[in-house]
Amino acid sequence: MTVRIRHITVDCAKCYDLSLFWSALTGFRENPDDPNLPEHVQAAIEAPDGSAAMLFVEVPEGKAGKNRIHLDLQPTDATRDEEVQRILGLGATIVGDFRKEDGTGWVTMADPEGNEFCVERSATERAAGRAAS
Repeated sequence: MTVRIRHITVDCAKCYDLSLFWSALTGFRENPDDPNLPEHVQAAIEAPDGSAAMLFVEVPEGKAGKNRIHLDLQPTDATRDEEVQRILGLGATIVGDFRKEDGTGWVTMADPEGNEFCVERSATERAAGRAAS
């Protein structure tokens, strides 16, 4: 039996701000019938096709561990390096750079609250790498 992940929930300090960052990054959007507001303690964004969502919940406790979430992202319409530059422009930082001279590898980044995620090569880049082998 299999299951589908409907929501990824992220504990955070400022749910509205973090939802804006992840919305800009992923293209997920808030529900226009139930908009996110800065004074709310929860904010949700959903994939355009409704297949998945992210829920941000404000918690009073400070971040105690290294991560609250960890996602591996694969660009759909850009190269890994182009996507890294775009994400830096959204306010993320680079935590670790594991790109190799042969084009393989990934970049570990952190969102504005320090939650880490990796940016991998796009499917096109992966296919080109396999073809060159």
